[in-house]
Order: sequence, then C-alpha cells, then structure tokens
Amino acid sequence: MDTNHQPKIVLITGGSRGIGKSIALHAAKRNIGVIITYNKNPELGNDVANTINRNGGKAITLHLDTSDTASFTSFASQVRQDLKSNWGREDFDYLVNNAGIAQRSLIADTTEEIFDELVNVNFKGVFFLTQKLIPLVIDGGQIINISSGLARFAFPGVAVYGALKSALESLTRYFAKEYAARKIRVNSVAPGAIDTEFGGGKGNESQRAQVTAMTALGRLGNADDIGGFVASLLSDDSRFVNAQRIEVGGGVYI
Repeated sequence: MDTNHQPKIVLITGGSRGIGKSIALHAAKRNIGVIITYNKNPELGNDVANTINRNGGKAITLHLDTSDTASFTSFASQVRQDLKSNWGREDFDYLVNNAGIAQRSLIADTTEEIFDELVNVNFKGVFFLTQKLIPLVIDGGQIINISSGLARFAFPGVAVYGALKSALESLTRYFAKEYAARKIRVNSVAPGAIDTEFGGGKGNESQRAQVTAMTALGRLGNADDIGGFVASLLSDDSRFVNAQRIEVGGGVYI
C-alpha cells in the first residue's frame, strides 16, 4: 500500500508516562498517529491518548508486558487489527522501543532474579518485540531504541542496566545492518540524567548536584528534552541518519 500521502504512525512502548509520554505528545503535535503501550497503568495510557485525541490528534492504547515474549505474536496481530480499524492500514512507520525498568542495586546486592528481570525487559524484550513487529514497519521506516547515558559513564548501583543499554546500542547497529535492504533506519537515543527518573524519582540530592555540575548546560534534563528530540527524528529530515547513538544529555561528562 502506498502510504506516502497518509498520516504517519508511531508505536511507542511504555508511552504512558515519563519520556514515553513526552514522545507521544510531541509526535502527535507533528500530526503523527500514536499507538501507546502500557503495562500496569491503563489509566495513565488512556489519559495520554485522550489528551492527544482532544487536541485533534489520533491515539490509541494497547496493553503490553515487554518481558512476556510469549505474548508478542498475539500483540502483533492486535496491532495489525487496530491499524486497520483506526487508520485503514496494516503497517506503521516508526517503532520507538522506550519501555524499560531501572536498577537500584550494587553489584554485590544484585540477585539473579533482579538480573533476569532487567535482561528480559531492557534487552530480550526489545529484541523479540522488534523481531515480531518489523514485518509491520513500512520499508523506509525507522526504529528508535531508547538507551541511556549510563551506557557511556558509570554510577554505582546500575551496572547491569548500563551494560544492557550498551548491548542495546550494539544491537541497534545490527538491526540497521540486517534491515538495510528495506531501507529501515535504526538509531538509539541516549538520555542523560533526566530529572523525572534520575536516582529512582527525584533522586539523591548530592548525586543530582554532582551531575548538574558536570553537565555543560548546568542542569538536569526533563522528559520534554528527550520527547521533543525523538519526535524530531520521526521525519524525513533525518533520512540519512542511521545506525547512530545520539546522546541527549546537555553535555554531561565532556
């Protein structure tokens, strides 16, 4: 199907709050249709979709547990059905792998259960969900994986998380390589220290002060710093950006 003259559509995992919510709202402002996934809080996902729909955009929500790989086949089928019923299409343009969970445990305190949960959501889930959904992504579309500045610099208590984000950035390049024949671009965006999430909420004040002092722009980031940038990538203006790690961190640790 020729989708050149149809509204673009983005699927954002974990789009009910934080960075994912901001990506959804900024994408909608660019007249992109939005599919938001949530896991445990349908009310939050519906609130984001309702805001978009009230403001003249188009958004729907779907439940997805990104650690449950057995559910991905049925989820992909549901996406196809909802694309048809809401947009008259069976494909979409952009996939943003944003859903993830944080780690707050030193290496000595990290159990195998914690380790496996982090792997399942932050890496294994991204791999197999992308594998299932990429047949629905149009040729010439784009995938954006949300990484982290912690893939580049180290803080105590996030060793597994940071290592997995490094792995995700490597995986980004492999996806870009293997799907190059379909002209699907795959990039990763690495947020720096974000005020809404850093340190597990508002975070440790001494850590916040330390990172702020080591950031060239002199402040922590916020969700809209990331959401606006990711939405700006969902455009033909970035048509030659591929297989890249793009850090959005205000110049942290330069």
